[in-house]
Amino acid sequence: MNGTTLIVNADDFGCTEGVNRGIAEAHERGIVTSASLMVNRPAAAEAAAYARGRPELAVGLHVELRRWRMPARVARRLAARELESQLARFRRLLGRAPTHLDSHHNVHRAEPLRPLFLALADELGVPLRHYSSEVRFCGEFYGHDGNGRPEEEAIQPGALIELLRGLRPGVTELGTHPGYAEGLREWYRTERIQEVRTLCDPAVREAVERLGIQLVSFGSLAVRR
Repeated sequence: MNGTTLIVNADDFGCTEGVNRGIAEAHERGIVTSASLMVNRPAAAEAAAYARGRPELAVGLHVELRRWRMPARVARRLAARELESQLARFRRLLGRAPTHLDSHHNVHRAEPLRPLFLALADELGVPLRHYSSEVRFCGEFYGHDGNGRPEEEAIQPGALIELLRGLRPGVTELGTHPGYAEGLREWYRTERIQEVRTLCDPAVREAVERLGIQLVSFGSLAVRR
């Protein structure tokens, strides 16, 4: 794919009704093109129903796994079983396979789990976040500094426009977490609301067009392979 191509992916789809609403808004009014579904959360069925009516929104599997305190071979066996279960539930909810693969808190990057995810991505023929040769991942659009301290300036429209200016040629996935806070117990709450506002900001859309960035989804990427 020539030029600068951007996939804007929203994590935690299905987490709560508020998160679903924020992702839907950022897709319909903003620049979100894809989402990653948490299949075991209470609002997963609602998210899947929305996605089935919006085929242009690509949906991947956002795997949730616990960090088991046990021998690596046992943890790997349990993780493999859980991966299979979550993939099966994804297929039941969406009626198809995921367009991409990632995980909550990036647990797929740790041993002994990484080989399981690499094998599943290869089996499905889809990109695995951080390990795809064709899709570069950018996680800089995030309202915390990595040490638990809020960093709201990082999710303002100006900061996102600067990120867009710095994109390299090729395909980049921009990770995002839009949503609304009702029903959400996780610490990243008010930041999600600001992400919705920024992703829907007309200045951001104008910057995408001015910079000649092609917005695509993981689904359209698969079609063009």
